[in-house]
Amino acid sequence: MERVAARVSDGRILVLLQGWLDQDVLHGMDRWIPTGGTPQGAVISPLLANLYLHPLDALLAGKGHRMVRSADDFVVLCRSLDEAEAALSGIRDWVEANGLTLHPDKTHLGDCRQRGQGFDFLGYRFEVGLRLIRKRSLDRLKDKVREKTRRTQGVSLERVIANLNPVLRGWFNYFKHAHWTMFPPLDSLIRRRLRAILRKWEKRGGLGTCPAATARWPNAFFAQAGLFTLKDAHLAARNPR
Repeated sequence: MERVAARVSDGRILVLLQGWLDQDVLHGMDRWIPTGGTPQGAVISPLLANLYLHPLDALLAGKGHRMVRSADDFVVLCRSLDEAEAALSGIRDWVEANGLTLHPDKTHLGDCRQRGQGFDFLGYRFEVGLRLIRKRSLDRLKDKVREKTRRTQGVSLERVIANLNPVLRGWFNYFKHAHWTMFPPLDSLIRRRLRAILRKWEKRGGLGTCPAATARWPNAFFAQAGLFTLKDAHLAARNPR
């Protein structure tokens, strides 16, 4: 609040912000008053994080380090291990002096050009010179696909695809900058799920992975049905003309 007051003089705004910070926390039947931090998910939290962490931005920039930050997630890019260790030491000192803590699992040093030393940032995985998609982001999409392609649904294939496409488009719009190899396996998973639905309707078992199911309902069949394809969307994004 001291840093906010240094930039904002409107008392009504300051009272409103203080109310956000002091509001009770509800979790199930439990209720308590927070002693620090900002409300998780509140619209004001990213702005307050940027305001509070701006001195850290200035500190690292003054030392010649390049930092990429989104709210309270950040990556510092360095030219050598020694430079990275010096940057991390300076960050630890600043964080401790400002009443914060670094996440013990997410904070590490590594050469992202080497396998196993990459890092996750904003849903992506940066490793061996590639921009991949982190496992948690892939798992979340797969869970959504499974939810929308249950074999017990009593709707048509057109309806299943119509419900699935907005999820795929929205997900792709965010992750379209990933390496192209990330998309074909996901397309294959989606088509297998749809083939399993079709086999279920014909009172046949299986998960849609057998050659007979692929021959009966090839990729072109689902393309004609209007299924959004991640691989094709990526090719179109790379070659918009």
